Amino acid sequence: MKIDRQQIVATALDVLNDVGIDRLTTRLIADRLGVQQPALYWHFKNKRLLLDAMNGEILTRGHRERTPLPGESWQAFIRRNAYSFRSALLAYRDAARVHAGTEGDPEDVGHFEAQLAFLVAAGLPVTDAFRLQIAIGRYCVGCVIEQQAELASPPDKDALDRAVKDHPLLSAAIVMYRDGGHDALFESGLDLFIAGAEARLRHAAPNSTRSG
Repeated sequence: MKIDRQQIVATALDVLNDVGIDRLTTRLIADRLGVQQPALYWHFKNKRLLLDAMNGEILTRGHRERTPLPGESWQAFIRRNAYSFRSALLAYRDAARVHAGTEGDPEDVGHFEAQLAFLVAAGLPVTDAFRLQIAIGRYCVGCVIEQQAELASPPDKDALDRAVKDHPLLSAAIVMYRDGGHDALFESGLDLFIAGAEARLRHAAPNSTRSG
């Protein structure tokens, strides 16, 4: 049976959803395809290259909000882009762990350049714009890993809730965290990233005026 790269990646994602990344092997993927393992190595020399391709396919399928809209504020774009990335990772079991450690796709450099140009045009220095994108991207990955880990193996929340009863500040914070859940926590974290970037902009503006 002749197979191509796309068949391998699609099947690998199906197997990932079934067994998770810790049990994902080229043998399982080959068995699902009805071929011998060496047929996979013809297209992917090692598992890392296969994971990179799986990550690319996950983002292609689910990460739709990657381009700034005409007239959109940089804050709105950052938020919309982050939600899109998070949604793409949540669509597959352990997708955040698949993504972790990958590099940007060389075919996307023009796309990333356009994002940076948009943020720089809004007033962010290119280094701040790039660091903000990296920080939020890693924040998204971490949030998804935490959320999917909790779904896979729910923690004993009662023990912590009992322990904080005599600590009023922490107790109130835990209640707020429990009530909001992962969506609210993600939103509040994004708010802090954006507020921090806004503060940097405000600080830089007077300095730019004086230097002129």
